[in-house]
Amino acid sequence: MIKIKNKSGLVRNGKGRLNRKARHLALQSLEAGLNAADPGKIVRSRVLLGKSNIRVDGFSLDLRKFKSVYVIGGGKAGASMANAINQILGRRITRGFVNVLPGVAGRTGMIELHQASHPTPDESGVKGTLEMLKIVEEAGKEDLIICLISGGGSSLMPLPRDGVTLHDKREITQALLRSGATIDEINAVRKHISYFKGGWLAKKAYPATILNLVLSDVVGDTISSIASGPSAPDPTTFHDAITILKKHCLWGKTPESIRKLLSEGEKGVIPETPKPGDKVFRKVHNIVLGNNRSVTTATCQYLRSAGLNSMILTSTLEGEARHVGVILSSIAWEIERAGSPTRRPAAIVAGGETTVTVTGAGTGGRNQELVLAATPKLPHLNGVVLASLSTDGVDGPTDAAGAIADGDTLAKAARIGLVPEDFLNANDSYRFFSKLGDLILTGPTGTNVNDVTVLVLA
Repeated sequence: MIKIKNKSGLVRNGKGRLNRKARHLALQSLEAGLNAADPGKIVRSRVLLGKSNIRVDGFSLDLRKFKSVYVIGGGKAGASMANAINQILGRRITRGFVNVLPGVAGRTGMIELHQASHPTPDESGVKGTLEMLKIVEEAGKEDLIICLISGGGSSLMPLPRDGVTLHDKREITQALLRSGATIDEINAVRKHISYFKGGWLAKKAYPATILNLVLSDVVGDTISSIASGPSAPDPTTFHDAITILKKHCLWGKTPESIRKLLSEGEKGVIPETPKPGDKVFRKVHNIVLGNNRSVTTATCQYLRSAGLNSMILTSTLEGEARHVGVILSSIAWEIERAGSPTRRPAAIVAGGETTVTVTGAGTGGRNQELVLAATPKLPHLNGVVLASLSTDGVDGPTDAAGAIADGDTLAKAARIGLVPEDFLNANDSYRFFSKLGDLILTGPTGTNVNDVTVLVLA
C-alpha cells in the first residue's frame, strides 16, 4: 500500500473540526488514487496467461509462435512491472534487462534490474540502454520482445546521438524544464538527440515482434510521447525540435553539439526518426495498461463513498500551475455560493500535468505552486481544502509529493510573516509550505501517471 507518510500531521494541522474533516477526506482520496496506480497490480490484473497465449484485454499473442521471449524497458515503475511480468511468464522468459530507479536493482527471475539515475540521466543509464539494444538487435523474426515502459523512461534510458554528450543532453533538458515547455515539446527535442527514443528501438528490433506495455505519464496517452516513444513512430521532425527551442528562447543557449545535430538533420544530412508508415512498426503492439484516468476515477470513487457529491473535472489538465490554482479556487467559491457545478458537501477531482515557467530562484514543484496560487483565494471558506500531488511522489526537485491548503492557511501564514505572493513570484512554494507544515510526503511511490488534485468542501 502506498501511504502519505505525514497524513496524521497534515490533518491535525487544520484549524477546527470541519477543516480537519476536509483534510482527512482529501488525503484519504489521494491515497486511494495512488494505490489504483500500483504498477504490479495493474500488470497482474490486465496481462493474463492462457494455456499457450498471453492476453491483454482483447489482444492476444500465441506464445508457441516464438522461439524466445525477451523483456526490456525502463521507467519509475520498471521494477514493479518487471516483477509482475516475471510472476506471469516465469520460465517462458529467455532473458531480460530493465533500467530502474536506484535502490531496486537486482534480479527477478531471468530479468536483470539495472540501476540508473532520474531525473538526471547518467552513464549507468547509457550502459543499460546499450545492453537492451544488444538484446533486441540479436532477436529475430521468431522472437517476442516485451517492452515495459513507464514515466521517467526518458531519463532512465538515455543514449545520446551523433556526437551529443550526456552532459549536453542534461543541459538542454533542464533548460526546457525551466522554460515552461510542455512534456510533448521536451520529448520532441529529446527524441531527435537520441538513438533509442523516437522509434529507434522498434527499428533496431525489427523483424522481431514487440509487445509494448505502457503506464502513461503523458496527458492524452500519446504513445509517441511516453518515455519519448522508443517503439512508436515519431510524427515530429528536426525542424519541430529547432522551432521549440527558438519558441522558448533557448536556441542561442543550446550546446553546440545539439545545434549542429539538429541543423544537419533539418537539412537531411542525417536520417530522421522513424515515421508513421515505416514497416518496422507493423509488428509493434502498443497497449496502455494504466493512466491518469485510473487515478482520478479511484480518487473520485472514494469521495463518493464518503458521501460527497463528487465529479471528475478532467484527467487531461494542462496549463500554468498558478493559473490552474486560481481557477480551482474560483470553483470552490462557485460551489459555496451557487451550488454549481455540484452542491456541498462536494468534491472536484482533476488530473493531468501542469507546468511552471521558472523566473525565480526558489524551490518547488508544479503541485506545490498550484496550491500556493490558490491560497490567497480560499480565506473565509470553512471546511474547504485543496490538495495536489505528483503520483511518483516527487514534485519538482524536492522531497515532497505536493501540498495542501485550506481556508485558514492564509491567516496562518500571516501570523508567521509569510506572504504567498512573494513566494509565488520567487517560485518558492516548497519553503512556504515547509514553514507551515503542509507539504505532502510519500517518498518515491514506484509509479508515475501524472498528477492528481482534489478540492473538497466538507
